[in-house]
Amino acid sequence: MSPTHPISAVIIANGRFPQHPYPLSCIAKADYIVCSDGAANDFIAGGGMPDAIVGDCDSISEVNRTLFAGIIHPDPDQETNDLTKSVLFCVRKGIREITIVGGTGKREDHTLGNISLLAEYMDRAKVRMVTNYGIFTPIRTATRFDSFRGQQVSLFAIGPEAVTTLNLRYPLVKKTLTNWWQGTLNECLGDTFTVETSGRMIVFQVYG
Repeated sequence: MSPTHPISAVIIANGRFPQHPYPLSCIAKADYIVCSDGAANDFIAGGGMPDAIVGDCDSISEVNRTLFAGIIHPDPDQETNDLTKSVLFCVRKGIREITIVGGTGKREDHTLGNISLLAEYMDRAKVRMVTNYGIFTPIRTATRFDSFRGQQVSLFAIGPEAVTTLNLRYPLVKKTLTNWWQGTLNECLGDTFTVETSGRMIVFQVYG
């Protein structure tokens, strides 16, 4: 049973359900699990029990809509997607640490949209997106990341602010990234690396 006042949550988005051990462990250890609308179908079919189902409810099956009526929180707002509705639901509950799984792996436009939304969510909560390949973390100030020698790292700027990196193989010094490809395919040289920026940026770290 989930705690009465969870401090952290895992949101299962309606992308491809994760297969890598790390995102699966995040689900297994979660204090509170929110399924974004149709994501509940696969999660429940696999034996999972969500604490809440959030969205416009156009994808959840009729069977699950009936069986889990007590934990469904419909939100008809068409200005936001189901992932955003799930994040805002968590924030309203006072949850400030959110891990998103299942945010990628199906339609590419949904994938890009979900990744870019991390830059919007970070003002409301400490948030990250965990995939089958690595972890996306949004930042807007100088941030040091735990890492390991040889870890593949990519940076995606949301805006034109300059960025400086420390302890990456291909250093950036007050470089303005104007396209998403420009900060990709870097590599950590040790146990940590630092990204310095005053703008919004999303950092991707590949698993070992």
